[in-house]
Amino acid sequence: MKRWNFKSKSKARRNGAPTKQPPNDGMPKIRPLVAGIDVGSEKHFVCAPTSDGGTEMRVFGTTTPDLRAILEWLQKVQVESVAMESTGVYWIPLYELLDSHGIEVILTDTRQFSRIPGRKTDAEDCQWIQQLHSCGLLQGCFRPQDIICHLRSLVREKAVFVAEQGDWLRRMQKCMDQMNVRVHRAVSDINGSTGMAILRAIVAGERDPVQLAKLRDPRCQKSQATMAKELTGNWRADHLFNLEQGLKMYDTLAKHIRLPAGDSAAHGRAALRKSRSAAAATGEEQGEGQSHPAARPGTHAPGAAWHDGSGPDHH
Repeated sequence: MKRWNFKSKSKARRNGAPTKQPPNDGMPKIRPLVAGIDVGSEKHFVCAPTSDGGTEMRVFGTTTPDLRAILEWLQKVQVESVAMESTGVYWIPLYELLDSHGIEVILTDTRQFSRIPGRKTDAEDCQWIQQLHSCGLLQGCFRPQDIICHLRSLVREKAVFVAEQGDWLRRMQKCMDQMNVRVHRAVSDINGSTGMAILRAIVAGERDPVQLAKLRDPRCQKSQATMAKELTGNWRADHLFNLEQGLKMYDTLAKHIRLPAGDSAAHGRAALRKSRSAAAATGEEQGEGQSHPAARPGTHAPGAAWHDGSGPDHH
């Protein structure tokens, strides 16, 4: 197979000026109206087809007006599909913008290109991506529907709150251990009703172990006298202050975990209505009798990798 050289006009590429390449007859093109994008944190290198069968490469910034300029240029040259590298999280704003305007977007694994020798610059990468995409040689990663992305974002945020709440619970237990108040020995679960009642009573100013033991649930296995012995400790002002702050953070996170439930449901219903409206509009344009895929066309294939923004290229 003939190896194509993309190293001409390097100075113009460094300056961000548009550069054109003549038609490439090395490999047959299956999809001529496709583009390739090398995604970066500061610049996006975009390679799109020209009317004479060649390609043109342009450099854009990463601000929202720059992303809109990419969209306008791709629409002007009538690009039907775009392939881009899934670099970090920088691809997400551009992906969502192009997808919302009806342009098919193919996410490619950057590891496929890291093993190719001789193409190490962003300008050469975007041209190589465009050429491979036009020949139908790129396999896309899976990207779920937009409504699933909304739900996934909310679920992940809730998981972060739950994990942080567990961290603050362990900090409170450490404060109790430093005062030798063995709440975790008196009850099996410090996060249970009895354990939290004892913690809140201590923060409220109760120091009498007998009074604290009276807060036990009748179903607790240990007796009140045994629990009172475990709850006798050396009360220190610094540890009590840290315990109070930890309880405040615990309650704040618990509030954030509970409150978004209604808002999340309303947000999900609104996204579902929007998705159904878009699907109905697409069905009217395409006519009856044509089925709509569950996922975006071209974003996955049998055996393709799942790409949800948390893979090896995300972090």
